[in-house]
Amino acid sequence: MPHDRSDTHARQDDRPSMQRCCGQSAEGTAQAAAPKPSAGRSFRVNGLDCAEEVGILNKVVGPKVGGAEHLAFDVINGRMTILESAKPLSDDKIIKIVGATGMSAKVWDAESAVADQAAHFARQRLFTGLSGGFWAAGFVYHIMETGAAGALHLFAGHGETAMPMAEMALFLLAVLFGGWLVAPKAWSAARRLSPDMNLLMIVAVAGAIGLGEFFEAATVAFFFALSLTLESWSVGRARNAVSALLDLAPPTARVMRADGSETDVPAAEVVIGDRFVVRGGDRIPLDGEVTDGRGDVDQAPITGESALVAKEVGDEVYAGTINGDGTLTVRATKAAADTVLSKITRMVGDAHSRRAEVEQWVTKFARIYTPIVMVLALLIAVVPPLLSGGAWNYWFYNALVLLVIACPCALVISTPVSIVAALAASARNGVLIKGGAYVEAPSRLTALAMDKTGTITMGEPEVAGLHPLGDTPARDLLGAAVALEARSSHPLARAILARGKSDGLTLSAATDTRTVPGRGVEGTWAGRPVWLGSDRFATEKGFGAAIPRALLDRIEGAGSTLVVVGAGDRLLGLIELRDRIRPDAKAVVARLHALGVARIIMLTGDNERTACAVAAAVGIDEVRAGLLPEDKVTAIEELVATHDVVAMIGDGVNDAPAMARAHFAIAMGAVGSDAAIETADIALMTDDIGKVPWLIGHSRRTMNIIRQNIGIALATKALFVGLTAFGMATMWGAIAADVGVSLLVVANALRLLRVRQDPAGTAGRDTGPFAPTSAAKPAT
Repeated sequence: MPHDRSDTHARQDDRPSMQRCCGQSAEGTAQAAAPKPSAGRSFRVNGLDCAEEVGILNKVVGPKVGGAEHLAFDVINGRMTILESAKPLSDDKIIKIVGATGMSAKVWDAESAVADQAAHFARQRLFTGLSGGFWAAGFVYHIMETGAAGALHLFAGHGETAMPMAEMALFLLAVLFGGWLVAPKAWSAARRLSPDMNLLMIVAVAGAIGLGEFFEAATVAFFFALSLTLESWSVGRARNAVSALLDLAPPTARVMRADGSETDVPAAEVVIGDRFVVRGGDRIPLDGEVTDGRGDVDQAPITGESALVAKEVGDEVYAGTINGDGTLTVRATKAAADTVLSKITRMVGDAHSRRAEVEQWVTKFARIYTPIVMVLALLIAVVPPLLSGGAWNYWFYNALVLLVIACPCALVISTPVSIVAALAASARNGVLIKGGAYVEAPSRLTALAMDKTGTITMGEPEVAGLHPLGDTPARDLLGAAVALEARSSHPLARAILARGKSDGLTLSAATDTRTVPGRGVEGTWAGRPVWLGSDRFATEKGFGAAIPRALLDRIEGAGSTLVVVGAGDRLLGLIELRDRIRPDAKAVVARLHALGVARIIMLTGDNERTACAVAAAVGIDEVRAGLLPEDKVTAIEELVATHDVVAMIGDGVNDAPAMARAHFAIAMGAVGSDAAIETADIALMTDDIGKVPWLIGHSRRTMNIIRQNIGIALATKALFVGLTAFGMATMWGAIAADVGVSLLVVANALRLLRVRQDPAGTAGRDTGPFAPTSAAKPAT
């Protein structure tokens, strides 16, 4: 169509009109849009398991490349990216710098990354297993030496008798293997005078050995190694949830040869244009177009739709979806690496590098918290003996207990695992979130701007009436419109072409066509100049007064869109198009209001009366009509200035400038639309606007779980710090609490993988021990 492609025809008003259908806009504070990382060189970093290591690399690598802002991290995949904005530094130099931190690096290779991750985790399990084995052997030896009573006094030692050398050796071996992977990082932290949790643990272990508490030293080393292994396991679990998306597509395709034979071929070797057969019940291996057969396809793995979708000749199908009954012959339209499923998997996998604000807060907190703990431990070790004459060994032991319980491991791992679990769960439900920042943002949404066509309406208009003027035959009016729209794919153009086809018109494209953005299109047809567009376009051409006002008012009052068609120096007539409102639009708007979205605004290029008729029918608060693409940008900037968090829903192509101005953007119906997926921060894989309330609920549930994890970790540590200050804590209790909290927060975070969409379109409820009992209140 010739008009603003993001919506319908614009009106002739000089300035964009704004109809406030319900009250005034709320006031708020503008928030800067989350930045998106640039491309750059990536490295696989072994040992990059949590935000603690991110902090180390920021401190060590950051200054060498011009600052930490030139680095991006993907903890889930153990990847560090040197952005293009960084100072030039060779790959070898980067690898050497990373090696100085106790971690190792190599140039990123997607093919070997999975193997590297598996090898790193296997090495962790091996050393943790050896540490645990020697710890258990020493414990058994201890019981054999002291009798059954020794098991009830784990740290009582052997009384006045020295610990047997064999038992001591077993515990020291447990320390050796438990600290093997930690010691290089701790040494790097000590050399940089930058204490971290690795240094905390090594100091605690060394202190226990110095006191002759070999059993406690072994216990700390083993359980710390165990917590790091569990951390890697939880990260791997989240990573596998993302990888499982790609595994939805079968590895082979049954390709049809020129001679009619069929052969199973690896999907990666199928080229565009090859035809393959999908039998009933099979998963579809590649994106393609149906060339023969008919079937009902389950698209839930890609779009989250619960209902089967009928497919016949000419329809698109997507890799990873499941054919129901019947056999389909499909022509491959994309290579295996370029399917919608592959893109979703890559985007979800890359998304963690765009960290949420809460992740950044936790990282900063841990950076400040660890040195404070070191100073506090030093005070506990020194002050009581100096002031009250307490036993040095006793208070030094308490200082070691503090170091153990203060380890921020549980705190720093719970947030990234929660974010990645939320990203994977969203992708399964047909909502592609492209970064941790955009998991958090919907939970604080206060204003939502919507396009009209294809968002609130079905986006499938039909010609509701032909209104020729003067002595123009209706067939000539429709013929001129069909000629101008012959090569357009816009929904309104398709409606005009469909009407032409049903009326038996021969398709004859106009020549020398020229689009006037936001106005209309003009060209030559049947030897004469013709044009088509909005009433604004007609007014600019000097024909505004020739449009019957009564007819114009009736069309607009009915909520229809009009297209004016002219030829040479006369009007041929008006075409009335009507787009059906989505059946669930009113309920969705009501749910958004119930979730605390204060203002819902329609931004449309359509005329004011049509737009307000649609808005009134679904309960939208405010309409801004007659907008050109640049006017939508201005409207979004005004909203951003007066609301805390603003989102815009659009088609991701023509609305892109306005979407970029919002705090985050949502693309409708991203399946099959590369531009929509690339443009928006969040892409709904179908045209189901009901996923927006689900997204808000899911975001709030994710943030609730993150807050629960932070609260659990900090409360536990605060309790033990208090007990330690009064000399009431023990090292075995501290390590048990630390490992227990790590397990607890990881389990709580992984509950997000079970999120499903319920019939109401909200985030699925959970009956676990940390399930919220009520919806989170919106930010104010």
